[in-house]
Amino acid sequence: MLANARITAFLSTARPPESRAFYENVLGLRFVSDEQVALVFRLAHDVPLRIQKVEQVTPQAFTAFGWQVDDILAVVRSLKARGVTFERYDFIKQDAEGIWLAPSGTKVAWFKDPDGHLLSLSESP
Repeated sequence: MLANARITAFLSTARPPESRAFYENVLGLRFVSDEQVALVFRLAHDVPLRIQKVEQVTPQAFTAFGWQVDDILAVVRSLKARGVTFERYDFIKQDAEGIWLAPSGTKVAWFKDPDGHLLSLSESP
């Protein structure tokens, strides 16, 4: 029933100005509007990302949102040059850039947005 329906992605923010600056200027997403209840961006394939304005955000310990990229090393380095800090974990082996090579051959790196949502980049083999 919903397999072919268009999707909308959602996150939340208690810090709209910082969130807008991060997603627009650091990550380079196309800003659409600042609505009373959400910041709206456009992702690839015209998918909307609605970052809902809330009083308080309780980020989870798992990935909330991610992007599949063709060259993770280049994207990681570009984001680091823009001030993004990549997460390091003791329980997995990551390279010097913070990229983990999964058993499947997928490369993954994680970073956080201003509200602490865990975001990821992945490159399939």
